[in-house]
Amino acid sequence: MTTDTRTATTAATSADTRTAKRDDVVLGVFRLVVSFLFGFHGLMGLGFFGGVDGQGAAVPFGSWPGWYGSVIELAGAVLVLLGLWARPAAFVLSGVMAFAYFTVHQPVALLPIHNNGELAAVYCWAFLLLSALGPGAFTLRRALRR
Repeated sequence: MTTDTRTATTAATSADTRTAKRDDVVLGVFRLVVSFLFGFHGLMGLGFFGGVDGQGAAVPFGSWPGWYGSVIELAGAVLVLLGLWARPAAFVLSGVMAFAYFTVHQPVALLPIHNNGELAAVYCWAFLLLSALGPGAFTLRRALRR
């Protein structure tokens, strides 16, 4: 191997490392923002931040699926936010949002723009992405490993 080839290989490896680190940071920030916002969604079902009706009402305690969904949303959002068991938690949250879309929004109309289900669809796909790609940077799990 010539010196020029080694230099080119080293430069390419260095660029790949920088790109991987950047992607890891971007994915970590995405995870933090999505899970933080989603946590408020779960808290609203429990009566916080205006509640489910804007007047502070919570979903009735123990009701299916509303109350249990809110608890799952909040617990999952915290796990994803912290980066603990983020992949399985994100997968469950993706399923929760798919369930919400098909049981609450889709019966009203077919398209999300017509049934007010855009947010459920976006969260479903965002959490599916996180379950496939992982949590990225800034996780409690990484911090504990160090």
